[in-house]
Amino acid sequence: MLNKDHMTVAIPHAEDVKGRDRWSTRYTLALLGFLGLSVAYSLRVNMAIAIVAMVGTSEGRLVTNSSQDVCPRKVDYAEHRRRAIEGEFDWDEQTQGLILGSFFYGYACTNLVGGRAAEYLGGRLVFGLGTILSSVIALLTPLCARMSRELFIGSRILTGAAQGVTVPALFILMATWFPPEEKAKFGAFIKGGMQFGTVVTMVLGGWLSGSDHGSWPMTFYVFGALGMVWGIPWFLLVHDRPEQHPRISHAELHYIQANMHAVKKAEVVSVPWRAMVTSAPVWACIIIASGSSFGFQTLLSEMPTYLANIQHFDLNSSGLMSAVPYLCMWVFGLSWGICMDRLAAGGWLSITTVRRFSTGFAHYVPAAALVAMCFVNCDSALAMVVLCLAVGACGSAYSGNALAEQDIAPNLTGTLMGITNTMGAVMGFLAPSVTGAVTQGRQGSLGAWRTVFLVSAANYVVTTTLYMLTMSAQVQPWNHSEKKEDRDKNYEDVSALRKNQVIDG
Repeated sequence: MLNKDHMTVAIPHAEDVKGRDRWSTRYTLALLGFLGLSVAYSLRVNMAIAIVAMVGTSEGRLVTNSSQDVCPRKVDYAEHRRRAIEGEFDWDEQTQGLILGSFFYGYACTNLVGGRAAEYLGGRLVFGLGTILSSVIALLTPLCARMSRELFIGSRILTGAAQGVTVPALFILMATWFPPEEKAKFGAFIKGGMQFGTVVTMVLGGWLSGSDHGSWPMTFYVFGALGMVWGIPWFLLVHDRPEQHPRISHAELHYIQANMHAVKKAEVVSVPWRAMVTSAPVWACIIIASGSSFGFQTLLSEMPTYLANIQHFDLNSSGLMSAVPYLCMWVFGLSWGICMDRLAAGGWLSITTVRRFSTGFAHYVPAAALVAMCFVNCDSALAMVVLCLAVGACGSAYSGNALAEQDIAPNLTGTLMGITNTMGAVMGFLAPSVTGAVTQGRQGSLGAWRTVFLVSAANYVVTTTLYMLTMSAQVQPWNHSEKKEDRDKNYEDVSALRKNQVIDG
């Protein structure tokens, strides 16, 4: 129940809507968004596992055991030769770093354009076309690789460009359909598609790539085909706005519209560039997007290589073991989101506290775990436990900083996501390049990988601390298209409404 200026408006609780609808249209959007992100991430991370098979793990590419800085192999020489994979391509570590990061060159170029396009054309169209187009390119990628290295890199850049529009577009749909108190739960579920796609790709991609010499192209064919199939229900069942949906119930529509002060409105808002550039919460979003992307992409892109060349897992085991931390992240992120949703709905934690606590846990814990990775040395079991902790803790970010753009400016979520994702994409190609430069000629060196882990840990600590000092979870006055005095009044009204809101459960 909201009481403002002697007006009383009944707001149905989310549980009331759930009770009337066995399956809400929000659930359909959440499920297909989850599957769409799964497809998108499978086409992003398949390169990390495929490149191990493409380059190979032959004896000539591995550092000898004569140095104390190298882990001993767990099999004898003859067995190692039997299990080693002869690669199809002769690429050094820096070239591999360039290839792994090439996706993000294209990804960085289209985020801002895609976010703004989604605000005008709708998130449904932009997200759907971006995912399907990247699936088509994936089907052509093996052919490009065998024609020339340059064409192969170009195909990865185009894949990134097609996917650059997807996350801002999906976040616009989330900002339109989900009120603030539901975002921790639905945000964690939808973005959990990233981990689900990663887990499936690492496991299935490792099996496909390691099953026989030359079978790595299947990692592109299988997931490219799945993306094409996903597009059919997406365009049939998803709509840009609740009031446009032909099958939405009256109760669900009323529930969403009653929270219109904190969800995206139908009209397109002009971008107040000056206000945004001088806004501390915007800079907080940029800082945390850059820092979290650098740390996470270091783990995502390089984990299969680390497990293959340091811990000496074979390709099938490397793919499986690389997937386990992301399975932990998926499960933990969902559990954390449900917990935060309950605490916020029960009035135990404010939205700001939820965002701050979730963000801190998602970045300080991985920083500590990465420092611990410097001391695990050749203990494979301990390395996996620490990696699971480092990656798994990142799942709480989906109830924290991952929702920051929607919190501070729901009407401009696409534009903001375009800006912050662009900065994250820059870190996406910088991270594997830094790792490639540090490990050049020393892929099997423990000392080289300690440097990689310490750089990533320091990055997490610095950027997260800066974010904590400047973040906000409140809608900013420049979110609205009115004149300045009207925006300020609207901002005050919204703040008052939130303070006086009492959920009639």
